[in-house]
Amino acid sequence: MWTGRKIVIGTAAAATLTLVAVPARAAEPADATVVPVQVTGDPAKRFNLVVLGDGYTTADMPKFRANLAKHLNDLWTIEPFKSYRSYINVYAVEIPSGESGVSCDPALSSPRRNTPLSMAFWSGCRDDGIQRLLVMNSAAAKTYADLVQGTTVGNRQILALANSDTYGGAGGAYATASGGNAMSALIAPHELGHSLGGLDDEYDYYQRGVPGGTYTGPEPGSIHHTLLTEDAMKAQKQKWWRWLGERSEAGGTIGRYEGGLYSSKGVWRPSQHSMMKTLGYYYDQVARERMTQRISGKVNLVQASTPTNAPVGDDRVLWVETMHPTGHSLSVAWTVDGKTVGRGANLDLSRLHLRKGKHTVEATVTDPTGFVRDPAVRSSAALTQVRTWTVDTGMSTPPENVPADFSSSTPIDKPVGGDSVVYVETTHPVRSVPKVKWLLDGRPVRGGDRDIDLGRFRLAKGTHTLVARVGSKTRTWTIDAQAPTVAYELSKAAQSQVRPGRTPEYVFDGPFTMRLTGADDRPGVVVSEFRVDGDGWFNYFGWPTDSSAPWLFTENGTVIDSLTYGKLGKGRHTIEYRAIDPAGNVGKPGKFIATLR
Repeated sequence: MWTGRKIVIGTAAAATLTLVAVPARAAEPADATVVPVQVTGDPAKRFNLVVLGDGYTTADMPKFRANLAKHLNDLWTIEPFKSYRSYINVYAVEIPSGESGVSCDPALSSPRRNTPLSMAFWSGCRDDGIQRLLVMNSAAAKTYADLVQGTTVGNRQILALANSDTYGGAGGAYATASGGNAMSALIAPHELGHSLGGLDDEYDYYQRGVPGGTYTGPEPGSIHHTLLTEDAMKAQKQKWWRWLGERSEAGGTIGRYEGGLYSSKGVWRPSQHSMMKTLGYYYDQVARERMTQRISGKVNLVQASTPTNAPVGDDRVLWVETMHPTGHSLSVAWTVDGKTVGRGANLDLSRLHLRKGKHTVEATVTDPTGFVRDPAVRSSAALTQVRTWTVDTGMSTPPENVPADFSSSTPIDKPVGGDSVVYVETTHPVRSVPKVKWLLDGRPVRGGDRDIDLGRFRLAKGTHTLVARVGSKTRTWTIDAQAPTVAYELSKAAQSQVRPGRTPEYVFDGPFTMRLTGADDRPGVVVSEFRVDGDGWFNYFGWPTDSSAPWLFTENGTVIDSLTYGKLGKGRHTIEYRAIDPAGNVGKPGKFIATLR
């Protein structure tokens, strides 16, 4: 990607290139409509995902919205996007096209279509192109993305969806994906791994079906490729030594697996499979740490504070407003002249009874996430920020009439999950701290000074109501504490044993299929997952060539475009399944046993 080489992505090949310019009709921004899909804050202070549609006519717009919902719901199930969803704004730019579909889809002989972004397969309808390389006019894409006020090249990521069910995509500065293919929603997090995380592909091939050969270069600069042994990594404290031996988030154990950087031998990666090798699995811990750093680096942990550019008196309250991950709270520690004096979003200096003179007060905001182990990353500006004030006891703070009120909060327009952390920020009177009172289903409960962890209440299944009150003002959230369900449907078994209270067992004499159907008590896309024999959770997207078809298990797997799917050797296997709903609730896994004989 970085050199302009054609790079294979995902389990069905596309490519990552800086997107080429494709002849297009003049961009007409007046045709487009910006639709805020998720707004967590001022776009100037957020990481903004701008999603463009191409080849969708006015009549096709419901399809674009459905494609986008599927893409986003998959993204929000993947860490660290799930935990840091609150750092991200999402805007859709609906661009009506005069023609439905995109060019050269699926063949070079297919029609050329006149669409706003000129999206086209085959590297832009080139005779020497790659069929799955879906490119667009990057200048036109920027023109439409610029319609989203407050976003810039530095604080946004453009993702363009084509009105197509053919697998394809591309990455680089911008990312593209077909909107309706079974696997296309998984391209976006992989491409964000490249463009946002600076991660490399972990494929052991360059051309699919052709082994990549032996790596002959020096120690890779990539954080997730190495020539070192595990012992050498530990001894030298290099690469992923801090994660070695742990269960990988992508299945198996973090260790040393041969193949990567398009070579099949001579170079090693951390996991057997992960997002950067096989679409459908999660990022492993090594990639997740980098992605956490990069997402956090797109925002300021400290969003606002008492001004630091002039001394302040000791008769006032100092305050900071921070970011608020959806799954945990940031830590705020206050010191005076190096001595810890408090924690939380506010520090009332009048209660400290400081000796006369000048003092240095610091507020250190840190993200304590377990996704990060590298001290250098932890101490970087992405995860740790400090604000410093000079306090002069000889100064007096003029009175201000600032009524207690809310200034921002977790959005109230959508339900929050049963394990979410909900936050509020308030106004800042100079001599008092507005007290936030929390009510859960009408009864007072204890929370933090600015947030509340719903997970600690172990809420009963169903719908609950959370209210935050400050002064006479209130904000109200609906809590969705009902986990989704998923049902499985198998092809006819040679034998079956289904008994109450026991794990169902099935015996097959040959290939069999499995269909997973997720359901929830609320509207929205439910994401289903499965795993085999305790391996990594894998996104159930139907079958790679047809999302409406069930997953097919065979002894040797099914080869599709030189990649193998559904391989399940003879013997007894445990298959688990679960679902994740739009609020982030994860259903309790179910399981069955399948024996292939």
